[in-house]
Amino acid sequence: MEKIFFLPISIVSGLLAGQIGKRLFTMIWGIVDDQEAPKAQHRQVDYRKLVAALLIEGALFALIRGLVDHGARQGYARLTGNWPGEEEPEEEK
Repeated sequence: MEKIFFLPISIVSGLLAGQIGKRLFTMIWGIVDDQEAPKAQHRQVDYRKLVAALLIEGALFALIRGLVDHGARQGYARLTGNWPGEEEPEEEK
């Protein structure tokens, strides 16, 4: 039942994390290169720059999404007293 109540919070926090990640990536890429970050759909692209841009973007989005999601879950737990998810990672077998 917690999943149903947490779902709208998760969606909004995911959108927020995406916007934060997008702006932060643009700022970071501006330090790396003075041109727009290369994308896979660009026809002529330096593969080294493409790899760098994809690595930075992916790592940044994963980091921000994880932090925002965990923060949203902590806020939800403070408000409701229930954690919306698993308490801890499962042990490997």
